[in-house]
Parts: sequence; structure tokens; C-alpha cells
Amino acid sequence: MSDFEEKFPRSLWIRLIIYIAVGHLFAAFLYLLFAVGARS
Repeated sequence: MSDFEEKFPRSLWIRLIIYIAVGHLFAAFLYLLFAVGARS
């Protein structure tokens, strides 16, 4: 496990998690925007 952690530092994992979270939030926002736009 130590060899695996050396290839991927903690800061890279944190950045990856943040990118995924922001991407999901952005996708959810776009989906809501289209859902509301299609209804009205």
C-alpha cells in the first residue's frame, strides 16, 4: 500500500475528489436548468 501512495500523493487525491464533486454539482445544475426550462 505504501508503494501505491507514493505514486498518488494525498494532494492529488484531494484535487481529484474536488474536481469530481464540482463536476457532479455542475451537471446537476445543468440538468435542473433543462428540466425547469422544458416544463415552462
